[in-house]
Amino acid sequence: MTKELACLVIHGIGRQEPDFANDLITGVSRQLQTFGRDPEAVAWQSVYWDDILRSAQDAYLQAAYAEADLNAHGLRTLLLNALGDAASYRQLPSGRSRGGEETLTYWRIHERVKDALGTLYHGPLQDRPVPLVALAHSFGGHILSNYIWDRQQRPDKRLSSFERMNWLSGFITFGCNIPLFTFACTEVVPIRFPPPRLPARLKPKARWLNFFDPDDVLAWPLRPINGAYADVVDSDERIHVGGPVTGWTPASHFAYWSDKRFAKRIAKFLDSLL
Repeated sequence: MTKELACLVIHGIGRQEPDFANDLITGVSRQLQTFGRDPEAVAWQSVYWDDILRSAQDAYLQAAYAEADLNAHGLRTLLLNALGDAASYRQLPSGRSRGGEETLTYWRIHERVKDALGTLYHGPLQDRPVPLVALAHSFGGHILSNYIWDRQQRPDKRLSSFERMNWLSGFITFGCNIPLFTFACTEVVPIRFPPPRLPARLKPKARWLNFFDPDDVLAWPLRPINGAYADVVDSDERIHVGGPVTGWTPASHFAYWSDKRFAKRIAKFLDSLL
């Protein structure tokens, strides 16, 4: 079936596997059917990057737990993954000067995003641009925002317009912590959204929707960052995700993936683009 819409999904902190988005894709596809849409009209592609940092983090954890009497292993592992991901993303390799230069890890992760977009465009889309919706969880929102910024500031003319994210018609962030990475900036400037080169017929439909569970301590509203963010983020949407146990705790940070209510909200937006 000819694809009418493309969805790119990126994960955030925590241990992930390549199939991390399967529950979300299945849930959204089922909800699309309730809107009378054929899920096969949507091409999905995941961006998996956890393996880039996993070996170094796991090696340290194994050594630390073996040598020291530490409590709360689960919480410690989560915090190390979260803080380690954020630090490694921007930290320069040993012996390198700063001067604003991005890190090797930064470029390795961004290369995964680039490859995923290429797989979408040259695979199921058959080199035919369609509206693109990016879905980013947690720290993945910061990664994807940086990637879009780089494409807008330094466009690679070797890539198609779709791969340069000029067809970005929707940005759905959930459990997002972008505000935490703005405090050291003297001027906080968001990506241009909708993209300036988005086809005119799609601009009235374009939306940046940010979802947060009030019990998810890693999820923050984006519009309060400043007026510029308030101009590009259409809404900060409060939503309860998870079951009767996890839904009322910080563990809700990982509950978006399989939550039926969240899947329905996504499907409703996708329906507006189909």
